Amino acid sequence: MVLEKVTEILKNYSDAEGINITKDTTFKDLGIDSLDFVEILMELEEKLGVELEIEENFATIGELVNYIEQKLK
Repeated sequence: MVLEKVTEILKNYSDAEGINITKDTTFKDLGIDSLDFVEILMELEEKLGVELEIEENFATIGELVNYIEQKLK
């Protein structure tokens, strides 16, 4: 569920058309910069009802998904 929600939101911010977003995809692959990332986190907080730390560093989509899943437990 988390991966699907993250993927849905990322597609709205991504410059990369037609890319298959997986847990191994990096934010750089998607052309997402730090300002986009803050907006993405805020949208995820709203949609998933969880507080996320902006200071966290995530290289891949999978790292972000794992972090959110831990926060939801």
